[in-house]
Amino acid sequence: MSAAVELRKDDLRAVTAFAAACAETVLAIFEAEQPEDSRPREAISAAWAFARGGERGKALRDTAWAALKAAQSAHTAAGREAARAAMAAAGAAYLHPLAKATQVKHILGAGAHAARAAELIAGGSAAGHLERTVRRAAPLVVDVLHRYPAAPQGGGRVGELIRALDAGLRARPE
Repeated sequence: MSAAVELRKDDLRAVTAFAAACAETVLAIFEAEQPEDSRPREAISAAWAFARGGERGKALRDTAWAALKAAQSAHTAAGREAARAAMAAAGAAYLHPLAKATQVKHILGAGAHAARAAELIAGGSAAGHLERTVRRAAPLVVDVLHRYPAAPQGGGRVGELIRALDAGLRARPE
């Protein structure tokens, strides 16, 4: 059994707002190649609706799954990652109060997928995108992150980016 983590609705709203803001930074990548497909935009909108006081429910789950399906239909790796960032934004609201490293993906997944999409478009490093993402996080998001163990190993390049964000946020002065 994992220890419980204190997690209030305001914490979930802050994490989801952070994730939605991260996903928004790369939404245009997906929309440039699939302008008629609104599923990633709808997932980000659902995340913002929750972050701004809405309920955590069916709309978040449905739009997250739809954004994942949009990722599967994307023409490029960057488009797939941008849609996955949107999926992760809607899924951020489902961060669980369990002290498991895997829960860090709910906090940082959208940022990592967005960084990967930006990296693929730029054809180089995600360092600048990661720095902007670390600065974007509100103090409450960093506080929530500190309640969890460090990000888990694995996960390929996106896993590496999650760990880089995790380290950057944990090292950020409070």
